[in-house]
Amino acid sequence: MKNELFAITTYCTLHGVEQSFINSLKDEGLIEIIIDNEDEFIEEEQLHDLEIYTRLHHEMGINTEGIDAIRHLIHKLREIQAELNSLKNRLKFYEEGQE
Repeated sequence: MKNELFAITTYCTLHGVEQSFINSLKDEGLIEIIIDNEDEFIEEEQLHDLEIYTRLHHEMGINTEGIDAIRHLIHKLREIQAELNSLKNRLKFYEEGQE
């Protein structure tokens, strides 16, 4: 199944974003841009992340390096939360076995 593509120029127009911001996200490795016939696109599945990055940048004034750091911390937090849930489930299993 082919992923749907969304034009970067359209995104920039709709969200009032500079093309340079999109390019800096690409340079930081936060998004991937696909070039087709000299036009730039982003896969539809990346739009959610791009919208989050755009809000962090516009509403909070966070630069791309800061956005990358936040993304990394959120990823680590989710890993820790999953591990905590796993440990809770194991503990519950052992506690129920003691009764």
